[in-house]
Amino acid sequence: MTTPRIEPGGLRQLGLFNWAFSRAASKTQGVQDAHIFSTLGQSKGLFRGWLYYSARMMPFGKLSRKDTEMIIIRVAHLRSCDYEMDHHRKLGKRAGIDEAMIGRIIEGPDAGWGDRERSMLLAVDEMVGSRDISDQTWAALARHLDNAELISFVLLISQYDSLATTLGVLRVQRDV
Repeated sequence: MTTPRIEPGGLRQLGLFNWAFSRAASKTQGVQDAHIFSTLGQSKGLFRGWLYYSARMMPFGKLSRKDTEMIIIRVAHLRSCDYEMDHHRKLGKRAGIDEAMIGRIIEGPDAGWGDRERSMLLAVDEMVGSRDISDQTWAALARHLDNAELISFVLLISQYDSLATTLGVLRVQRDV
């Protein structure tokens, strides 16, 4: 296990609002300290803007919670981001994704999915792998999502890919 580059902060480092949010999130998640919040919260106002932006995609996004969690779990797997995977396994279960389905998500687009789910997983793979989605995959995805959902889909992948990078670079430790 690597050492965090920025240790999780307390009230002094986070400020009252970010500290209170971090404590409430930790309690809700059933962990002593949700390191993502006690680390990123040290950026003060930037953290609050990030929270708002993130919440507009999950849990208040255009895509269903089940689709959203499926996409995030796939990104977490592709990016080998254990922190995201831990968190979204739990959230995925609340959205109706059981362990067998998580296994299929990890297996990928060719794990016996219908056209909708296969198209979404294939698009995630392409976007994380090449920073683009092929025209063929985009057309398949567009059969199932309207324009607002397509934009949300791309932003969701970008957000969680970026978050995986942030967590990795900062060496944010998994919650216990």
